[in-house]
Amino acid sequence: MVLPPNSPQPEVNEAKNPDEINQEIITHPNPSLAPSEQSEQTWPIHTWWQGTRQHFQNLLPLEYWKKKLLDRLWVNEAEIADILTQLRRELPTTEALLIGKPQSGKSSLVRGLTGASAAIVGQGFQPHTQNTARYAYPSPELPLLIFTDTVGLGDLGHDTQSLIEELKVELAAPGEVNPAAKILLLTVKITDFATDTLQQIIQNLKTAYPQIPCLLVVTCLHEIYPHPRDDHPPYPPDQPEIERAFAAITSNFAPWVDGAVMVDFTREEDGYNPEFYGLTTLRDHLAERLPKAEAQTLHQLLDGETGKRLGNIYRDVARRYILAFSVMAGTLAAVPLPFATMPVLTALQVSLVGLLGKLYGQVLTPSQAGGVVSAIAGGFLAQAVGRELIKFVPGFGSVVAASWAAAYTWSLGEGACVYFGDLMGGKKPDPQKIQAVMRNAFQEAQNRFKNSPSGHN
Repeated sequence: MVLPPNSPQPEVNEAKNPDEINQEIITHPNPSLAPSEQSEQTWPIHTWWQGTRQHFQNLLPLEYWKKKLLDRLWVNEAEIADILTQLRRELPTTEALLIGKPQSGKSSLVRGLTGASAAIVGQGFQPHTQNTARYAYPSPELPLLIFTDTVGLGDLGHDTQSLIEELKVELAAPGEVNPAAKILLLTVKITDFATDTLQQIIQNLKTAYPQIPCLLVVTCLHEIYPHPRDDHPPYPPDQPEIERAFAAITSNFAPWVDGAVMVDFTREEDGYNPEFYGLTTLRDHLAERLPKAEAQTLHQLLDGETGKRLGNIYRDVARRYILAFSVMAGTLAAVPLPFATMPVLTALQVSLVGLLGKLYGQVLTPSQAGGVVSAIAGGFLAQAVGRELIKFVPGFGSVVAASWAAAYTWSLGEGACVYFGDLMGGKKPDPQKIQAVMRNAFQEAQNRFKNSPSGHN
């Protein structure tokens, strides 16, 4: 829910201490109507609502209610840490060291194995040592796959021995999260036969750590297709040119690698179908060389199961906060004055999105959180205005608005979980998918909240 351009902007609290939160956000609506006004309101449900609200206020003084509510609303850093620790234990990490020249398809391998976009993969790699960069998927706090990429390999003046020593340290070091499985991925373009430096590196590493598997990945097959505009042939390709080149490259590395596979990972704009040609075979070769737990995680990751599992775990925690915000939104929306509560509801919903972003590892300013609300809410704004106009109907309108505000806040929270979950997974959020999730969540939440102003069944 967003405000018109000329409306005063709500004050969204950014304080880390819950006691510093703007009291306007949690202030209860006015007590029950005056007796003279009550006599004019003959709707039974209205009378019941007023009595229930007054009873709540009598039982729970404002300061007590404020403290209890804020205790539920604020993200507990220790709780998030416990969740991440649990997930680290349950989801083994695989560390893949990418060894290859620039433009040999290393970033494409990362895209294929993670499903992340090229832009996100490019931004994700951060300098690690003098000769390497590192990318953790889906996040540094919760990595399933850690890719260490060799940079500058093949450049004039590149210190090959320095790189070898750095990689030996990487292979000897224990996993950053838990005892992670390690594997070497050697990428070579199918047109590249100047591989003396790569042979030297692999020979040194495998001599020092023969127990760590090394998979040779021959890339860019389309560069020697007989007709460049042809699409990929059925896998594996049986074209003589490809078979000869693959056999020659494989023989150069045969003493030091534990297997070889052909792939051709292109971009959508290149026009080849499938985009990740040979991905299933690559996955199977990797799985054969990894421990059982890591191999299972890799299969689930490429099948989408791990992403769903992660999403469910985070969403279970997120719903604790979504429920609390929905209850508060429903209470505030019951104020029987049209538009009186929209600024406060907007502030609540912006705060909710900021809170969920923090849970998913995205730290947002209030203005950024408001931008996310605008981006994912879509056509719900017009419906929100319509529901506020219903408040002109005596008695009945406030109850409908309360139910609608609670359901909308719930659906907004569910949509935000999808949005941040996609970002966490390195994917571009899909507006249509988010809108579909919000519509379904809204319908379910309406059924939940319409008979219960507090949001509890």
